[in-house]
Amino acid sequence: MALSDNCKDPTTFWNRSATQCDPCEKIAGYEVEPNCGRDDKGGFHFDSHKKCKPNTFNDGSQDYCQQCSTCSPDTSVLKTCTSISDTICQEIRNESTALPKSTTTHAATSFSIATMENKEETYITTVSPSSQHAALCVCKKAFYRRASYKNEGFSPIQAETSCEVLDDMLNADILSAPLHKVLDDLDVLEELVILLDPDTQGIKSTKHLASHCSFTSTWITYTYSMKDTKSPLKAVLEGVTSKQPDWTVGNLAKLLRQMNRNDAISVLAKLRPEPVPKTSQE
Repeated sequence: MALSDNCKDPTTFWNRSATQCDPCEKIAGYEVEPNCGRDDKGGFHFDSHKKCKPNTFNDGSQDYCQQCSTCSPDTSVLKTCTSISDTICQEIRNESTALPKSTTTHAATSFSIATMENKEETYITTVSPSSQHAALCVCKKAFYRRASYKNEGFSPIQAETSCEVLDDMLNADILSAPLHKVLDDLDVLEELVILLDPDTQGIKSTKHLASHCSFTSTWITYTYSMKDTKSPLKAVLEGVTSKQPDWTVGNLAKLLRQMNRNDAISVLAKLRPEPVPKTSQE
């Protein structure tokens, strides 16, 4: 559903400051939504991108996800299709050198883990899908503690939602802490404002967070118009704590995870847990 009357190409959006149609950002593993989810007044109606469907991919050079290729009968799969890369096939030279299709070994699984840690995504064709998934989760969890966001543009860290990311990044005390704790910790709040308030194309911001919290596009637009006097993120958090007093830091972290903003979740890890009251011993 197109949102712009000015831009007929759905892969573009209306840039009000430049009074022209600008292209949506191309993101690997995602495809653009019509007009990047924006209307001609700058309001957001939905996310600018959506994930590629199963058996499709986008390496970052296209606006839309493409169908994964299939290997011909005289070739074998060297690399399976992922959301960011197409299938890679190789010729089968002879029967003696080709690996039997039914073979699944622990050694193959270990090889998959080792290559992932070297930032490669090569998989042995003979590893079963369940083994591949387990290896991928193990490797991504290892990356979360080592990875860091970039200051320029604050590129979000992206990962599959199937791994237990939140438990790995935040301890139980922080996840269960009331949401107002974020407002009370001025250092953490300031870092989140710096990360989330900028409206950078292709990176989900406070606008998306507000939309996930059911704030209207009119409210979001007004809040950003007052950005010079009050942070939009602070306004969102105050509104949520007022309407949903039982919300915890874990609720916020889950929304940030849906937005692929693990950089912001890392900031939440700096929250100081409530001190445990001392009990007198008789």
